[in-house]
Amino acid sequence: MRFQSLAAWLDWQTGLNPKAVDLGLERVSLVWERLCNPPLDGAIITVAGTNGKGSSVAFAEAILQSAGYRTGCYTSPHLLHYNERIRVDGQAVDDARICDAFEQIDQARAEVPLTYFEFGTLAALWIFAHSDLDAAILEVGLGGRLDAVNLIDPDVALITTIGLDHQDWLGNDLEVIGAEKAGILRRGKPAVFSGRQMPDSIRQCAGQTGAELLVAGEDFSIQRRADGWDLAAGDRVRRSLPLPAMRGSVQIHNAAGVLVALDCLSGRLPLDQRAVRTGLLSASLPGRFEVRPGVPTWVLDVAHNPQAATVLSDLLGDYFTRGRVIAVCGMLADKDAPGVAAALAGRFDAWHVVDLSAQPRGLSAQRLGELMAPQLAEVPVCLGSDVGETLENIAAGAAQDDLVVVFGSFLTVAAAMAWLERSTAVVNKV
Repeated sequence: MRFQSLAAWLDWQTGLNPKAVDLGLERVSLVWERLCNPPLDGAIITVAGTNGKGSSVAFAEAILQSAGYRTGCYTSPHLLHYNERIRVDGQAVDDARICDAFEQIDQARAEVPLTYFEFGTLAALWIFAHSDLDAAILEVGLGGRLDAVNLIDPDVALITTIGLDHQDWLGNDLEVIGAEKAGILRRGKPAVFSGRQMPDSIRQCAGQTGAELLVAGEDFSIQRRADGWDLAAGDRVRRSLPLPAMRGSVQIHNAAGVLVALDCLSGRLPLDQRAVRTGLLSASLPGRFEVRPGVPTWVLDVAHNPQAATVLSDLLGDYFTRGRVIAVCGMLADKDAPGVAAALAGRFDAWHVVDLSAQPRGLSAQRLGELMAPQLAEVPVCLGSDVGETLENIAAGAAQDDLVVVFGSFLTVAAAMAWLERSTAVVNKV
C-alpha cells in the first residue's frame, strides 16, 4: 500500500493533479472501468443543486433507513472528519476501508492524475459496490454535468434550489447553472425539481434528454397545517406529515422533493407512512442552523452564498432571543461576500469577521470586512484573527441571553465546532 494512514493519502492527493478543480468525466470514467467493479445493484439517487443538497440527502437516508433498507451516502465537503463523506448503513466508513479503496484506485489509475474529489468519489463508489446496498444516495459536488458523481446513471435525479455559487466554474447566469445541474438527468428516468423557481433550462434539458420531469408547484404541492403538512403528488396524497426535525420552512420543501423522488422508486423500495414519519423526525445535518446551548447560545450554519444567507436570515427572524445577536463570519475569496452581508443586514447587533487567509482561497479578515461593511450601515464590524480566538473573546464578554451565529464557510463552522468541543472538554474537567 502506498500509504498506511488516511491523513497521508489525503495529503498526497491534494498535489496529484495541478488543478484543485478539474471538471470532466474522462479521468474518473477511465479509472472506474479499470477497477472492474461489480455494478451498483441498489437504486441510485443523485442529488444536485445550489443549496439544500445535504438536507435532501439526510432526509432520503433517514427515511430509507427507517424502512429497513441498507443505504450508502456520499456527500461533500466534510466538517471535522473525512469519513463523514462516505456512510454505509448510516455509519461513517472507517479509515482502513477508505485506505483500502484508495489503494485499489491508485493501482487502477496508473498515470491518470485524479483530483482530491475524484479520488473520494471513486472510493465511495468502490465501497458501495462491495456493500450490498438497497440504495445509494450520491450528492453532486459542483455543478452536475461534469461532476465526477455523474459517471453513475441515477434511477432518479433530484435537483434542489438553483442560485449563484461557484461562478468561476458554472457562470453568472441561472439558466446556464440550471443546465449544468440538469446534466444528471437521464433518458426515461424520473427527475424531480424541489426548489421554488426552476430555470427554464432545466425543463429544456429534460425535454432534450427524455427525462420524466416532476416540478414543485406543478406536479406536486405542499399544504401547510397547524401541526404538520400534506403532500399531494398526482392522485396520491400523504397526509398529516410531521414537521421535520431540521428547522425552517425550506426543509419542508426539501423533504417534499425527497418523498416524490422516493415514490418514483416505490416499485423497488416501497415505503409505509411510519417510515416516512420516523425519517422526517430523525433526519439531521450538522452545521445547518445547528443550535448549541450554553452561555452564550451558539448557532452554526454553513451558509456561504446569498441564497443560503437569505434562508439563515429567515430562520433568525423566527428565533427569539432577549440578548444581543452577534455574527461571526469567515468566507472564501470566490464567494459573494457583499451579497451574503446584504441578505443578513439588520439581523445582527455586531459583526465579527475572521481570518481564513491561511486556507486555500480563504479571505483575510481585513478584506472580508472591506467587502461587507458597505452593506451593513452603522453596525460595527470587528476584525478578528482565527475562529477559535474570536469565539474565545466573544464568549468571555457574552451575556446569558446572547446569541452568536457562526457562518460563511464549512471551514468556519468546522473550526467553531472544534473550538466548542475543546471548550466543553475543559469545562467538564473543572
